[in-house]
Amino acid sequence: MPHIILEYTDNLSAHTDIKKLLEKINEAVIAQKGVFPIGGIRSRAYEVKDYYVADGKENDAFVHTRIKIGKGRSDNEKSDVCDAIFQVMKTHFNDYMNEHYLALSLELAEFQHATYKSNNIHQRFS
Repeated sequence: MPHIILEYTDNLSAHTDIKKLLEKINEAVIAQKGVFPIGGIRSRAYEVKDYYVADGKENDAFVHTRIKIGKGRSDNEKSDVCDAIFQVMKTHFNDYMNEHYLALSLELAEFQHATYKSNNIHQRFS
């Protein structure tokens, strides 16, 4: 953990590098220094082709990010990682937002029950 999942409208595809955004988000999570194990960070993005934004009269776009984490982080740690990721998103889309309409959002989901995991990637970072 964490799992970071972006949904973005397909009208953004020609204007931005989503893979680069995922890289920057992972870097921001790693920069939290031990809050999350590096080997557990997973980021992915899904392009949304069917959507309707606001009144549908403009070519509005959106990016919605979900961060799923296991229990055990303090409120400050959760706030810090959300602030860091949201800042990356705002910076990444700053130029685009100067000329286009774009809604950015981010939510945090913390699992309340045990999760089932198997991950040997952690061995690389031990």
